Amino acid sequence: MKKLINDPDQVVADALVGIEAAYPGRLAVDHAHRVVHRADAPVRGKVGLVSGGGSGHEPLHAGFVGPGMLDAACAGEVFTSPTPDQVLAASRIVDGGAGVLHIVKNYTGDIMNFEMAAELLGAEGGPPVASVVTADDVAVQDSLYTAGRRGVGVTVLVEKIAGAAAAQGRGLADVAAVAARVADSGRSMGVALTSCTVPSAGRPTFDLPEDEMEIGIGIHGEPGRFRRPLGSAAEIAEQLVVPVTDDLDLTGAPVIALLNGMGATPLLELYVMYGEVARLLEARGVGVARTLVGNYITSLDMAGCSLTLLRADDELLGLWDAPVDTPGLRWGA
Repeated sequence: MKKLINDPDQVVADALVGIEAAYPGRLAVDHAHRVVHRADAPVRGKVGLVSGGGSGHEPLHAGFVGPGMLDAACAGEVFTSPTPDQVLAASRIVDGGAGVLHIVKNYTGDIMNFEMAAELLGAEGGPPVASVVTADDVAVQDSLYTAGRRGVGVTVLVEKIAGAAAAQGRGLADVAAVAARVADSGRSMGVALTSCTVPSAGRPTFDLPEDEMEIGIGIHGEPGRFRRPLGSAAEIAEQLVVPVTDDLDLTGAPVIALLNGMGATPLLELYVMYGEVARLLEARGVGVARTLVGNYITSLDMAGCSLTLLRADDELLGLWDAPVDTPGLRWGA
């Protein structure tokens, strides 16, 4: 294992020190609870947005903290859910008097711990809390970590669009409704060319021969639908596009497309892949209104990519275009 680390068991703590040093005045870190938050939190009168999950998916979630997106992110251990205490601390930090929205990926530990934190907030007379769960992975219905579909790429879109709604000063119910609409209107599918290596383990999570790929992989290295011989970009794109478009009718609606790298795939290859995806979508009558290509929800050093398509409308496109200023996503600011 070759990695730019000190102690494998201190990777998350060391990374949080680096994040805080890299963005002084923009981000701050509660190191006791491993919460990354806006340096100006709480923003009075604004709904606070909290998300989080296991580390190893950077820039998700800490890289999406800032104006127009999240107010705080809880950093669990690598591929491990944040604790209720972390979510509770984050919610307290961002409470500006307008309530708090929890954005939760559909993994059993995440669901349980965010729910427990919301109950603790209620018991102590804290702010009202709403929650939205992302469950957009069409690859499998249940997995090693979930009951139901996994929450993957749509999480990025929910955080951006709900973040814009909150920045406009909308109330908690309205922001939560927008977030739920995005979560319900997007689907994702991924492929892995290699495994990833968790620092504390020191070896690949699973064995994948050089001449094979895993179709429908999860962001923690969970198995997907099947393995098949390594194919061309055109063949791989079809394995991503067809399941997503079969699951969600995208005809006649503007679509936001996210072609996401899993951590070790260069942009050169991601652009090759998006060219094939765009060709297939055009052939199916799907009109792409906005595109995002790059590493946004990764799996450490895994080679591969995922495709997320969101059925949008004028309101969602306007919120997508609204200014955002985070380490991982920035425009109009």
